[in-house]
Amino acid sequence: MTRPAIPSALLASLLGTVLAATACTTTAPAARQKATTPASSTSTPAPPPSAPALTEAQAHAALISEADLGEPWTPTQGAATWRDAFLKAKAAQPDCGRLLDALYTDELLGAPARAAVGLDDGWDEAQLRHQVTAQPPAEVDRALAWLGGLPGKCGRFTATSSRGTPLSVTVDGIPLPEVGDARQGLLVTVSEETDGEWVTLTLLAAAARVGEDAFTVTTGGLGDVPPEALEAAVGLGAQRLAEVRKQGRVQV
Repeated sequence: MTRPAIPSALLASLLGTVLAATACTTTAPAARQKATTPASSTSTPAPPPSAPALTEAQAHAALISEADLGEPWTPTQGAATWRDAFLKAKAAQPDCGRLLDALYTDELLGAPARAAVGLDDGWDEAQLRHQVTAQPPAEVDRALAWLGGLPGKCGRFTATSSRGTPLSVTVDGIPLPEVGDARQGLLVTVSEETDGEWVTLTLLAAAARVGEDAFTVTTGGLGDVPPEALEAAVGLGAQRLAEVRKQGRVQV
């Protein structure tokens, strides 16, 4: 059975919408400040007030669903068995071990999610998880910088699974749609030799900050893991956050 590709037109439309929304939210405050600050003023302008944290309802409204990605994605039936087998592991290098812990606990940015949704791919037995976090932007940026340094620190390393078996791990950076204010993507593979054959978990991970808000997307499995799903989820995730913030400003 051939997997239906996510239309390129949909991805292009999503990115166009997100870029336009991001431009409005990031350039408008600066323009207003410039227009209202006297040219002769020598005092340091007060920093703009931080946006209030998303409410629980807003965070859930920013999540994607199976309807956004289409067939074969469905609501998750529970955590995949490969999570314990491949991600519940230890590594000698602290940053590499921290990465495995973050992937296992679904805390890629270092903190629990404000809202989360899981989706299953019934064809390839992959899983996708989209989360909206509630961390301050400075914390998110520090986490993104840490993620960006992992391919250099943990490009290839050996870990030990919870069963005591050796795992071969690789970490590479991957490009993401140009959305939000900052973003980072990783491709992580975890391989184990069983009965003379190698079994590999492929995991795509993305984190992005959109103004005051941030989200993560991970998708992985032991079979085919199409990157189109990750790209669509990142574009949609950024768009939903921008829309939620815009609606909140209108309601205020």
